[in-house]
Amino acid sequence: MFFRWLKNYMPRGIYARAALILILPVLLLQLLVSVVFIQRHFDGVTRLMTSAVNIELRFLVATANEARTLQEAQTAIAKLGGPLEIDTQLPSNEAVPADIVPFQDLTGDTVIAILREGLTGIAAVSLADHRRVVVWVETRHGPLKMDISRKRVSASNPHQLLVIMVILGAFMTAIAYIFLRNQLRPIKRMARAAADYGKGRITPFTPTGAVEVRAAGMAFLDMRNRIERQSQSRTMMLSGVSHDLRTPLTRMRLGLSMLDDADAAPLQRDVDDMEHLLNAFLDFARSDAGDSLEETVPADLLQAIYEDARRMEQNVALGDMQGPPDPVNLRPMAIRRALDNLIGNALRYGTKAEIGVSVTDRAVRFWVEDDGPGIPPDRYDEALSPFVRLDPARNQDQGSGVGLGLSIVADIARTHGGVLRLGESDRLGGLKAELVLAR
Repeated sequence: MFFRWLKNYMPRGIYARAALILILPVLLLQLLVSVVFIQRHFDGVTRLMTSAVNIELRFLVATANEARTLQEAQTAIAKLGGPLEIDTQLPSNEAVPADIVPFQDLTGDTVIAILREGLTGIAAVSLADHRRVVVWVETRHGPLKMDISRKRVSASNPHQLLVIMVILGAFMTAIAYIFLRNQLRPIKRMARAAADYGKGRITPFTPTGAVEVRAAGMAFLDMRNRIERQSQSRTMMLSGVSHDLRTPLTRMRLGLSMLDDADAAPLQRDVDDMEHLLNAFLDFARSDAGDSLEETVPADLLQAIYEDARRMEQNVALGDMQGPPDPVNLRPMAIRRALDNLIGNALRYGTKAEIGVSVTDRAVRFWVEDDGPGIPPDRYDEALSPFVRLDPARNQDQGSGVGLGLSIVADIARTHGGVLRLGESDRLGGLKAELVLAR
């Protein structure tokens, strides 16, 4: 459960994860060194040094308490303060009400604790000046102020170690990140080439980097080339077969034209059906060949398709056109072929159709709705398969076909890195086909 929760908050990008892998160990190492070295080493050194100074302070306090008069006490501690390098003042009216320890003083609390353990009667200790330690002790002649150099009670400047650790850690992390980024760059380039290929774009890519990354790049290139060869072979096969069949069809049509109309009419219809099937095969062969990518405004493309449909006196309505009028990289002829197929499908099984488009930062969505009988949801996947006709769901009497219409549209969507979605139309009650294309 913990790792599942942690996974939701991990960075998604490979650069961010690499930075985390670099920075986290450095931070943990610095924290460990800080706790073990500073808290133990500096704390131990501070205890020893402060305990040694405590002996001198106790001697001064005892000397002041043994003097019979204030003047004798002042004279005695003045003689001792010089050799001991301790500035004294008796009596002192400068005592602070409470101990003073700056927040950034890492050993201040330890110094005060050791002083109070070894010397009784301490009124207050001030570490306000990081260079001095001032102690006020109650004596029989009044408060005794003792001013000592901070270097005598604790190791000097322990924070410098932290500064050095942070600076060196950041410097080494930056150097390591530069080298790691050079290793990750080929992976990013390969991912970009794969994403572009999924959208129907051939991006130049040369495998570089480590041996394993280079091997993955070569495997990607081999896969891309193999897919391209298979796609071209399919296109050439279907185009060749369809083209070769046109010649005997033409001869049959010529022979039928010499017969009587009564005898030739049934055969003429068969020839027309065969030609219709051949055209469907050719469309299917061209679906993934497509045209080149062009900067196209989706709304303008949809408007042109709508105007062509109206000129052909088709019952098509223009719906919403949402999003900014920015150009998008599309194959306009392939998109037009896909939408024409969807509109033809809609009018074949319904009486009217409605088209629209929506443009976002990540996708372009065309849709076509109709008022026909629709398709059962459990047969959506089957409807997108080639050479499948859903006669029970879509009225067979409305026209003939080979079952390639939706498959052609799905192939065109895949060449753009998108998908064809089928659903129910809320507005017209029939089928709603959405052509979703990645940008």
